[in-house]
Amino acid sequence: MNISSFRELPDVIKNILIINCLFYLATITLESQGINLTKILGLHQFQSPNFRPHQLITHMFMHGSFAHLFWNMFAVWMFGKVLENVWGGKRFLKFYIITGLGAALIYMGYIQFQINVFSKNIDPSLLQELLYVVKNQGADIISQGQNYDNRILGKMNGLINAPMVGASGALFGILLAFGLLFPNTLLYIYFAIPIKAKYFVMIYGAMELFLGLRNHPSDNIAHFAHLGGMIAGFIILKYWKQDRNTFY
Repeated sequence: MNISSFRELPDVIKNILIINCLFYLATITLESQGINLTKILGLHQFQSPNFRPHQLITHMFMHGSFAHLFWNMFAVWMFGKVLENVWGGKRFLKFYIITGLGAALIYMGYIQFQINVFSKNIDPSLLQELLYVVKNQGADIISQGQNYDNRILGKMNGLINAPMVGASGALFGILLAFGLLFPNTLLYIYFAIPIKAKYFVMIYGAMELFLGLRNHPSDNIAHFAHLGGMIAGFIILKYWKQDRNTFY
């Protein structure tokens, strides 16, 4: 790779940062006007009355807080700029969108699996009543940042109507690609502890799998979306038949 061609803020990364910031500003601005942009653009499970196909793409430009936005965009810039400079903007954008989409589909598949397992433990007649309530009233309650006190109803409502937002799926695809293509690059955890990229990615992936399977009630992070981004990224790299020797 020609070092002189390396750019700290390549075009696609720059536009991703701008778009995500604009979406966040629009979210907090419209919220004061009574418009819930997360309800419109965040990804909902397909059984939810709030689900729309465009959410498979738009969710990756939405964020729940400034900290969520900042750290996602910081990591996208830090690792993504290397990939864009190596691959070029067009290929990097394809990778970013496809990994984000793959993360969304795998996450929805995991949520559906949870719904199926959860439903097996509920009397069929009661299940129909629960689904009716969730589909007709639950979405509005979730959009207000609340949920049902009843444990069973609250669980079902959360699975179906809680939106998923963030660029984390695409980001974890980027992390996976960076770890595979530049495995011996040193990263510094907390800017102090050195670790090779390949070990960082493996440890992070294992942590996400553990936390996702643990499924703690207070954990509102979409761990399987993160894993989905990694899986999608791995498949794309294998399809492209890329390895680190290609770049040297």
